[in-house]
Amino acid sequence: MRGPLFYSKILLFGEYGIIKDSKGLSIPYNFYNGALKIDAHKIIATRKSNDALKRFTAYLENLQTEQPALVSFNLEKLKEDVAAGLYFDSSIPQGYGVGSSGALVAAVYDQYATDKITVLENLTREKLLQLKKIFGEMESFFHGKSSGLDPLNSYLSLPILINSQDSIESANIPSQTENGKGAVFLLDSGQTGETAPMVNIFMENMKKEGFRNMLKDQFVKHTDACVHDFLKGDVKSLFGNVKQLSKVVLDNFKPMIPKEFHTLWKKGIDTNAYYLKLCGSGGGGYMLGFTEDIDEARAELKNYNLEVVYNF
Repeated sequence: MRGPLFYSKILLFGEYGIIKDSKGLSIPYNFYNGALKIDAHKIIATRKSNDALKRFTAYLENLQTEQPALVSFNLEKLKEDVAAGLYFDSSIPQGYGVGSSGALVAAVYDQYATDKITVLENLTREKLLQLKKIFGEMESFFHGKSSGLDPLNSYLSLPILINSQDSIESANIPSQTENGKGAVFLLDSGQTGETAPMVNIFMENMKKEGFRNMLKDQFVKHTDACVHDFLKGDVKSLFGNVKQLSKVVLDNFKPMIPKEFHTLWKKGIDTNAYYLKLCGSGGGGYMLGFTEDIDEARAELKNYNLEVVYNF
């Protein structure tokens, strides 16, 4: 058995803000992918994934018992396949903010959910929200709390625009410019990050009035403007807003930025060579970079690995 491929994703805008109803924009990233397979030999390399799927199956059984109206699975078949050596064969780096658990959740839903919502049917807003809710409950096994957006992106393999908690739609993003100098890129921090501790820090901060006001008046404002500019293809305005967003994140989300990158982050803002923002929950993994001149950004960041994901 080999299941279909599910891709990684990049949340261009909206990390943390979507918890508090900012806009968000998520795009599939086909460079990384994963598929469910069965390893009948149960070699050491696949055992860790198989063990995780065993625990995930128990979690899904519990979820189905508690919320039968939400989702149901062919648990008999899933258990049988897990016993036969089911694992998730994935090139998606874990703890990097590009949706490794999201792709796994999408793959399991696709393969084992009964009465599933398929990508071939007319995906109304209600169906998208229903899928997002199902995926949020499923992915909570990995993160403690999940918006369901990563698996949704992976499952549909479409750009998704989040207008608010209860308003999402597939989005058309401007075509890339083949030889454009402007770019969105991934910057490798060289260390993994864990989602749950970062989300916990954020939720603790949300108890402070000053932080809540900053989120509403600055973070959400600039995030929404970035989404608007990106979808409209207004590159000049976009870079102005990304710069402001980068400043707000550096000033207010320091625990989510690995310490050794604080100076590099500020250097980008000061020189305008590039602007960095969080990719996912932060704490490690990838950071997302925006630049009007990729050659200049490469020169400034020559000691780091850059992966271009979109050209302007």
